[in-house]
Amino acid sequence: MNFDIGNPSIGLVFWTSVAFLLLLLLLWKFAWKPIMQAIGEREQSIESALTSAEKAKEEMARLTNENEQLLKAARAERDVILKEAKNLKDQIVADAKVLAQTEGAKLIEQARKEIDDQKKRALAEVKGQVSSLSLEIARKVLQKEFEDERKQQTLVADLLKDVELN
Repeated sequence: MNFDIGNPSIGLVFWTSVAFLLLLLLLWKFAWKPIMQAIGEREQSIESALTSAEKAKEEMARLTNENEQLLKAARAERDVILKEAKNLKDQIVADAKVLAQTEGAKLIEQARKEIDDQKKRALAEVKGQVSSLSLEIARKVLQKEFEDERKQQTLVADLLKDVELN
């Protein structure tokens, strides 16, 4: 048998076609289903991976948005707390000033009263000394005046005239 590629015989074509069909049938029966099943599974896993990636992307966007909102809320709360702290500080300073002014005014008033009291005591003491001195001087003057009996009689008579007139 002569094998010529340019002119094949009918038997060769028949057996080649039968072998090809048998191979195709075996491949279809045993290989195509598992290959197609593997390709389908691969396609499904890729699709589920893409779906999961999309869900993860959406979740990441949602979490990013939530984080931004939380940061905004935290900043707003921080600003409120700082403002309240500043107001509280200002209030404490104002209260301290008012208290200091009140206490200062009380101390000044107390010092004035103490000065007035000391002044009154000093004046009373001076008056007491002046009256003591005046009485002592009057006693000495009267003692000298009353040494003479006749002067005493004249003084008593003058005093009686004054008393009768009043």
